[in-house]
Amino acid sequence: MQRTKIVDVINSQPTNEAVTVMGWVKTFRSNRFIAINDGSCMDNLQAVVDFEKWDAVLLKKIAPGAAIAVTGSLAASQGQGQAVELIVDQLEIFGESDPSSYPLQPKKHSLEFLRQIAHLRFRTNTFSAVFRIRHYMAFAIHQFFHERGFYYIHTPVITASDAEGAGEMFQVTTLNLNSIPRTEEGNIDFKKDFFGRAANLTVSGQLEAELAAMAFSQVYTFGPTFRAENSNTPRHLAEFWMIEPEVAFADATDNMNLAESMLKYVIQYVMEHCKSELEFLNQREQDEDKQKPAQERNEMGLLDRLRFVLSNDFERLTYTEAIEILKQSNPNKKGKFQYPIEQWGADLQSEHERYLVEKHFKKPVILSNYPKEIKAFYMRQNDDGKTVAAMDILFPGIGEIVGGSQREERLERLQKRMEELHIPQEEMYWYLDTRRFGACPHAGFGLGFERLILFITGMTNIRDVIPFPRFPGNAEF
Repeated sequence: MQRTKIVDVINSQPTNEAVTVMGWVKTFRSNRFIAINDGSCMDNLQAVVDFEKWDAVLLKKIAPGAAIAVTGSLAASQGQGQAVELIVDQLEIFGESDPSSYPLQPKKHSLEFLRQIAHLRFRTNTFSAVFRIRHYMAFAIHQFFHERGFYYIHTPVITASDAEGAGEMFQVTTLNLNSIPRTEEGNIDFKKDFFGRAANLTVSGQLEAELAAMAFSQVYTFGPTFRAENSNTPRHLAEFWMIEPEVAFADATDNMNLAESMLKYVIQYVMEHCKSELEFLNQREQDEDKQKPAQERNEMGLLDRLRFVLSNDFERLTYTEAIEILKQSNPNKKGKFQYPIEQWGADLQSEHERYLVEKHFKKPVILSNYPKEIKAFYMRQNDDGKTVAAMDILFPGIGEIVGGSQREERLERLQKRMEELHIPQEEMYWYLDTRRFGACPHAGFGLGFERLILFITGMTNIRDVIPFPRFPGNAEF
C-alpha cells in the first residue's frame, strides 16, 4: 500500500498533488475534522471532510480508534497548531471501532487505568512519547558502544549460575509439576529435567560478558533480565532490561568515566532527537505538579533536570564519606529516615541515596569503595581488607541507576571470597579459568534501562516505561 507518513506530511508544504495517509482516528469533530495519527510522530494530522459529500452512515463509522485511509491534497491550515491540513477526496475505513466500548475516549485517563489496558495504551499521547523515547535510547546505547569499539555479546537468558548471589531467580523446567521425579533422598531429581540440572532465568549477563572481554577487550550486553523479588514498589520489575559493559585493562576510575560518559551521551541524544516528546512530557509533569502540595513538586522541570545532568560533572565520593554525611544529616538526627544510619557498614537504602543526590549535593553522585560484606563476591578487594572497588551511580528521583565494580582478577583472592560465601567453585570453573589463563585488571557495570527511562521521561512508576510490565501477581498480555 502506498502511503505517506504523517511525520513527512506535517513537515511539507501545501501542494495540489494527491497524498494518501493511513492511521487511527484520535478524534472526529463536527462531522468535519478528523485527527489522525499513524505513530510516526507525536503530532496528529487534521483531515477535513465535507460532510455534505459523504454518506451519513459512513461518517458515523469514523470514531476514535478506527483505522482509516484518506487521500486528498494538502492545504494551508485554517486553524492553529499545524501548518497544513489534508482536504479529503477519498476515504476508506479499514477497521471500525465501537465508540461505546472503546476504552480510550478523548479525555484524561489515569496511569493505573491505562496499565490495565496496556495493549491499547500505546495509542495515548503519554505512552506514544515514552515508548518512542525508549526506542531512541536503545539506539543511542548501541551507537555509543559501537563508536568506541565495543562488541555486542548475546549472553544466555537461561543459566545455571546466580551472578548476584541473591537467590531470587525464576526456575526453568520441563518437569511435570504434578508428578515431580525425586531422588532416593527425596530431593527433586533435576537429572531428569531438560538440561540435566537446575536452571533459571538470568539476573545478569555480567559473568558471561567477562569471558568475552578476556578475548575482545571491550564488550557489552543489552538484554532482558529477571528477578523473582516479591516487590510492588514503583522501582521494581520482575522482567527488565540491563546494559552491561565489561572492559579489560580497566580499573575502577575507568569504569566511572565510562558510565558517566554513557549516561550523558544517551541523554544528549534523546534531547536532540525527541524534542517534541520531551516537550510534551515536560508540560505533562508541570500540569501534574499543579495538583500536588508545594513540598511535593519538582524543584526543576524535566528539561531543566536533563540539561543540569549534562552540564555538571557527577559528584564522586567514597561510601565512608557518604556515611559521615548521612550520620550528620538532619533527617538522620531527627529520626526521619525509615532506616537510621548508625554505623559504618550499613546497606544504603533508597531514602539515603536520594538524600545525597537531591538534598545534599543536588546532582548525580558516584559512590565508591563499599564494604565488601554488602557487595558481590566478584568485586576486587581493596588493600584495607574492608572494602571493594565497587561504584554506584545515584540519580535524582531514582536512587541507584548504575552498579558496577573493578572485578577481582587475582585467583587466590577470588577463591577465598567464594569459600567465605559458600559459592561452589567446581560449578564456576569456567569463571575461574579466566583468572588462571591470562588474567588482567578489568571492570564493568550494569545499568537498569527502565530506571534510566524513568529519569529521562519524568515518569514516576517503572511499570509505565516498559511496554508490558511483569510484577508480582501480573503477567498479562
